[in-house]
Amino acid sequence: MARFFCNLARTLSCIAPLASLYIVGCVAPLQAQTQVYEFNDSHCHLTNNIQEGPNIHDFLTMMGKHAGRVALFGIPLQQEWSYRVDGDRAPAYYLHSDSPLYYYSFTDAAIAMTYKSLPKDQQARLDPMITGFNPSDMYAADHIRRVLETFPGVFTGIGEFTIHKEFVSAKIPGEVASLENPALDRILDFAAETGLIVILHNDIDIPFAKDVAKDAAEPAYFKQLVAVFNRHPHTTIIWAHTGLGRTVAPRRDHLALIESLLADPALPNVYVDISWDEVAKYFVADPNATKALANLMQRHPDRFLFGSDAAAPGDQTKFLKTFNMYAPLWDSLDAETSAKIRLHNYERLFDAARLKVRSWESSHAVARSAN
Repeated sequence: MARFFCNLARTLSCIAPLASLYIVGCVAPLQAQTQVYEFNDSHCHLTNNIQEGPNIHDFLTMMGKHAGRVALFGIPLQQEWSYRVDGDRAPAYYLHSDSPLYYYSFTDAAIAMTYKSLPKDQQARLDPMITGFNPSDMYAADHIRRVLETFPGVFTGIGEFTIHKEFVSAKIPGEVASLENPALDRILDFAAETGLIVILHNDIDIPFAKDVAKDAAEPAYFKQLVAVFNRHPHTTIIWAHTGLGRTVAPRRDHLALIESLLADPALPNVYVDISWDEVAKYFVADPNATKALANLMQRHPDRFLFGSDAAAPGDQTKFLKTFNMYAPLWDSLDAETSAKIRLHNYERLFDAARLKVRSWESSHAVARSAN
């Protein structure tokens, strides 16, 4: 009977996509919600590259009646302020200075304490993520474990963390992160063990890559990325931005490459998000681009998630910018697909991750107390 009502709720929410229903007894939802929301946000940074951002209460006000739930995290890379380079001009963004970036692990504790300051009903609307680790460090998985042990009941996943990213990767001193580094495999193996959902940023290609025909060479990082996905079939991975960026534009075969992932029966654990206004610009540039993405989504409606990729948004307009940019896309989708991408895929994946991580924390707390 519970399954009947769960299926009924989903059916009704597809008929009326703005009336998202949460019925007690469904397997996935962990909270009963009566408020009507437009979307859940799978990708949002509370802070920026100098670890500043809005007060959490102000952020909840920005969410308002628009965003039901948000996967919330900081930014793991701090922009260094070198007086020798920048003088009194304090850089606030990674493109504002030639000085390096460095990993800022305290971001995880800051997000955890911010989350724990909220009452339970407000906590239920947020899914904090662990992101303050160096993915080229074999000890990164140990950092993630310690964060879970220090802040049980808080985190749902890891990320957004970056391997290859335009301009960013070159600004980080030390070993360059790589898709072929065993440190990444340790991270993804631990995510599979705990149930942590993963948001991975890896550009599909190098910046300013020349557009090429479908039968030409693959993008620079696509083959390595697919190999990573194949090595970790039990890890739920969300590939951020479909691999695009500010200067990593879609090739003519971009959506075909995405579909090759989604159609691969060996990769049911891989999802893609369409976050970031710099990505939205490509898909709303003309009706043909919008329709092509909509058609792909309707062939694979369970594999896409919406995310804002807002970074320390100063007001609600900035928080809603990417969602509003995608208005032509929402208009191009059928009601069921739209509801899944805006709302239900998030609920299904993040609710499952919450349950698995809490179970892992519970069992390991018992093990620690016995030692």
